[in-house]
Amino acid sequence: MAKDDWDIPEHLQPDPTDYDFDLGSALGAIVGLRSTVPADAFTARVLGTEREGSGVVIRDGLVLTIGYLVTEAETIWITAADGRAVPGHALAVDQETGFGLVQALGRLGVAPLEFGDSETARIGAPMVLAAAGGRGNAVACKLVARQPFAGYWEYLLEDALFTAPAHPSWGGAGLIGPDGKLLGIGSLILQQGEEGRRLDLNMVVPVHRLTPILDDLLAYGRVNRPARPWLGLYATEDDEGVAIASLAPGGPAENSGVRTGDRVLSVDGAAVTDLAELWRAVWSCGDAGATVKLKLGRSRGTRDVTVVSSDRASFLKHPRMH
Repeated sequence: MAKDDWDIPEHLQPDPTDYDFDLGSALGAIVGLRSTVPADAFTARVLGTEREGSGVVIRDGLVLTIGYLVTEAETIWITAADGRAVPGHALAVDQETGFGLVQALGRLGVAPLEFGDSETARIGAPMVLAAAGGRGNAVACKLVARQPFAGYWEYLLEDALFTAPAHPSWGGAGLIGPDGKLLGIGSLILQQGEEGRRLDLNMVVPVHRLTPILDDLLAYGRVNRPARPWLGLYATEDDEGVAIASLAPGGPAENSGVRTGDRVLSVDGAAVTDLAELWRAVWSCGDAGATVKLKLGRSRGTRDVTVVSSDRASFLKHPRMH
């Protein structure tokens, strides 16, 4: 999204006098990220080949961001607040949390932002959600909810953070708590309510989800345990349950005869009525490679389909080593 498309009004920007920490120093840890992805990459069709967002320096030269910005990235450029740009290398993308890690391949000269306690952040607490570029690209917001979030792309975060008002350039933005420490990374914008009474929210992945897996991501590029089973489907939920919106080309579900428009009635005999139930049921079938038995509803009745799951990462291009 071009900056001209998301100028933040002055009244929504954080006022440094409202905080007990050095707002300028905290915002200085937010950097810009620009990545390019090969046209034949698995995620290119959905996420595009040119991606732009933000990240937060959490150690010397180590940037925490949201994974979709750097998944299958061929080149990455990191831009500091003073305009200096250095190349970066995608160290890791964790499919379960959604986090991505980028290592700067040159001196950034940016002081890291310390982790805060995202597990105890209270509803109503004043916060700042900041994209790269300083105060003019930050939103003074509040934590309005923390609850599970199920995504259509086989994703479930049990304790997502939700903030409002929403930041218009949320991807990889840093959520800064009342103590000036990092609480999470921006992932999505969501709409709650009906037209005329709509509230736009940002969904933020909390940093306490990163702490137990950070060493693995740095050492191996992924968490050092078997991957979850992945079916390669995109699902939506409505008042009638869960429906298949589309399928990953060449993915396990497509290859097993699942069709767009099918309704998922059960997984291994367990009824599912929403996305969270669907993903939990699929993941309970075992590790990647496990067979997943789906009962699907179609216009002419039901059909049982057995899908041999895969490791999602096996479909993705891996970064070139530097």
